[in-house]
Amino acid sequence: MIHHIENERIIDEVIKSDKLVLIDFFATWCAPCQMMTDVLHDIEKDFDDKIEIFKVDVDENQEATIRYGVTAMPTLVFFKDGEEVERQVGYIGKEEIKNIIEDLNKNL
Repeated sequence: MIHHIENERIIDEVIKSDKLVLIDFFATWCAPCQMMTDVLHDIEKDFDDKIEIFKVDVDENQEATIRYGVTAMPTLVFFKDGEEVERQVGYIGKEEIKNIIEDLNKNL
């Protein structure tokens, strides 16, 4: 299940997971962000045992947006054990995300 983060403090907790964590910084008015939502639902189904996915609305969470240096949407930030390990800006397809997840899980 993809979770929405409503509070910046929650980010600090979720990124400490022993699983790979993906946070999608998005905006409701952003067309590529809406397309990314469908891709992330597919990814979540395929990798539910290897990754946790969260979404952060940049308009409602400006502090988190600034803290993580998000300047364009969508921005996908991958974390492992509380540390950022990968970042992708702009729409990317399912296969590219799958490859990133597989590489990160192999190398971490």
